[in-house]
Amino acid sequence: MSPAGGTLYIVATPIGNLEDITLRALRILKDVAAIACEDTRQTVKLLNRFEFRKELISYFQPQEARKIPLLLDILKRGKNVALVSDSGTPGISDPGFRLVREALREGIKVVPLPGPCAAVTALCASGLSTHRFLFAGFPPPKKGALRKSLLALKDESATLIFYLPARKAAEFLEAILETMGGRDIVIAREITKIHEEFLRGKADEILRSMGERALKGEITVLVSGKEK
Repeated sequence: MSPAGGTLYIVATPIGNLEDITLRALRILKDVAAIACEDTRQTVKLLNRFEFRKELISYFQPQEARKIPLLLDILKRGKNVALVSDSGTPGISDPGFRLVREALREGIKVVPLPGPCAAVTALCASGLSTHRFLFAGFPPPKKGALRKSLLALKDESATLIFYLPARKAAEFLEAILETMGGRDIVIAREITKIHEEFLRGKADEILRSMGERALKGEITVLVSGKEK
């Protein structure tokens, strides 16, 4: 099916430091008819920083399906739409996949703009192997399901990358110890921000260094693959 109507731009936005926005991303965000975003309150901070306004359409899980017809209608009328997440690259453990799939089914052109992604940003500075990696996203929140998911990955030789609520860090490290043993682990937090930090070591070493310290926000956890 040949492209029709407007263009859907997939725009990566900063994961912390707003200076990481690309010149192309700014141009596209200024030019489109509307921006579909997870949280309008977060996206408006970005627009205010660069001093421009735009129509914002809330597009978040689990309400994605309700907004897709509206966005497709705008695109079919020949207008361009940008999709952003609260931070990073849309669709990577964030809303986006369903809208992209439906736009392609309708013959609408989809154009990705490269930019920040917490998983790759953490990986390149982790010191773990970058030759092959597996992005596992958010692991199951319940202990039994978490253990089962980690057991399914224990023989994987690629570096494993997870997103995690920081409050779950200790529980996750304990599950790694139980299922995978003494793997090399890196926890990346506050990436690109003032208090950026990388915690490196075995799971038990990081647990001891954390002590009673409460981490906040979301973290990226990288686990070395099984050695062959």
